[in-house]
Amino acid sequence: MSMLLEVNGVSVTFDGFRAINNLSINFAPAELRAIIGPNGAGKTTFMDIVTGKTKPDEGSVVWGEKNISLLGLSESQIARVGIGRKFQKPTVFEAQSVRQNLAMALKTPRGPLAVLMHKKTKKNAERIEAVAEQIGLYDSMTSTAGALSHGQKQWLEIGMLLAQQPRLMLVDEPAAGMTPDEREKTTNILKAAAKTTAVVVVEHDMDFVRRLDCKVTVLHEGAVLAEGSLDYVTSNQTVIDVYLGRAHA
Repeated sequence: MSMLLEVNGVSVTFDGFRAINNLSINFAPAELRAIIGPNGAGKTTFMDIVTGKTKPDEGSVVWGEKNISLLGLSESQIARVGIGRKFQKPTVFEAQSVRQNLAMALKTPRGPLAVLMHKKTKKNAERIEAVAEQIGLYDSMTSTAGALSHGQKQWLEIGMLLAQQPRLMLVDEPAAGMTPDEREKTTNILKAAAKTTAVVVVEHDMDFVRRLDCKVTVLHEGAVLAEGSLDYVTSNQTVIDVYLGRAHA
């Protein structure tokens, strides 16, 4: 099976600190993957490299069937080839309705005129409704985003990513600050998305990772320490020593 994203031998150093150290990691076209690891393991820097925010000192980052190098592309070009990122803190347009937030995120021609012209098409309306249904906000379409709960704002932002129809979604700590019910629903949203899209979840919360029930990659000191099911990686003595022992201390 061909890979959607291949990161090979990537290293990056900031002020003498090696944040990513000969990292190699691959993702299939539709899979759910969790990335865990202690603070400073390189999780955020990995996402920064894939989205073009940080350029590595060495290595390759290859995308899609045409084997495009992402290293020569800008952040906006990388977003256009189909890589979306959700940061830890939701960034929704608080004064706009849920429907308007989703409409602004749709994969349509950019520019003020294009937005005005395309917003009302039937296809776009159907797409917005489908995404709202998927994230459980169909009944809140006319509510302003600012009136939503923390969990609902997180779902709206995941919905804004889904509306862009990315082929890879990078999601940073989606369960942070959520109630147990909200976390359960977030799990279901991400699992459903991963049927058609590669979804990579960077997470600290082991209970949430267990709910995702997917392949787990453990990063440590900027490299892959272990990879496999959660049970497999959490029974790995090295992982216990460098991460779990510390996490539970």
